[in-house]
Amino acid sequence: MRIARLSPRLGVPFGTAVCAILATIFHLLTIDRAEAHGIAGNRFFVGTLTFDDPAVNDELSSTFSALRRAAPGGGVVERQLTTETSRLLTPNLAIGAETSWIDRGGPNPSNATGIDGVRLNLKGLLYRDDPREMLLSAGFAWCLPGVRRRQLAAHGTLEPGLFFGEGFGDLPDALAALRPFAITGAFSWEHPTGRAPATDVLHWGTSLQFSTLYLTSRFTGGPPVEEPLFQWLPLVELAGDTPRRGKTGMTINPGIAYVGDSYQLAAELILPLNREAGRAPGFMVKLLLFTDDLLPSLFGKPVFAD
Repeated sequence: MRIARLSPRLGVPFGTAVCAILATIFHLLTIDRAEAHGIAGNRFFVGTLTFDDPAVNDELSSTFSALRRAAPGGGVVERQLTTETSRLLTPNLAIGAETSWIDRGGPNPSNATGIDGVRLNLKGLLYRDDPREMLLSAGFAWCLPGVRRRQLAAHGTLEPGLFFGEGFGDLPDALAALRPFAITGAFSWEHPTGRAPATDVLHWGTSLQFSTLYLTSRFTGGPPVEEPLFQWLPLVELAGDTPRRGKTGMTINPGIAYVGDSYQLAAELILPLNREAGRAPGFMVKLLLFTDDLLPSLFGKPVFAD
């Protein structure tokens, strides 16, 4: 989910990037099964709010955000509700869909309210290292134009991306104070389709996370005795949108998440770092459900499981 979905876009060829992402899909069936809920070793990677995390799961999420943005004639409060779902096709490959309702109403014609398209995506786990607490995934998304009360954008997009997570739980005793920390990040290249004026946009984000698991007796310094769930996870995200023609909009988002055995609940402040990202602080909240645990009879195994 991105909070800067309305940035302008312009197209350039990017066939090489598309081919590179699609080529990795053919290798996904040879990778060992991913741990549930984005877990690598002792590390649970938070389902981040401003960019996609490296997990490949059966899940359903809803994210609500509110942020004051610049608009002709003054600022406008933009409210966005995004719903996402994904389903495992194999243990390492998932198909998903996402759609957002954006309320950017007001008297100015540049404002709009409606559905910001339907985004279909394919995402696969490329690499997992449990001792090093590392995940690496790749994805490809196709966004269809939305249905608007007034025009937001009249084109679709194609978007390949990479997503990673790295925990520090394997650090030596001399650096034990850093073990609770982890970083995640995402990079995706959004390319417009259709005839409407638009620009290519690089979406990027990174997060610093703190796992309270490492402050409890459940962390043994070796393989996990239990899944690293049931914990509070403070985090801060830095996210940006860099159009090929235009200025980068950036936000920094401090927040906290709680994760249980079948859900994650998180909340963050949205602090714009420049006018392109927003005019005043906002907020966002996310509820993430692990559908394989909530409904094991329907989602207990991948569609093409053995």
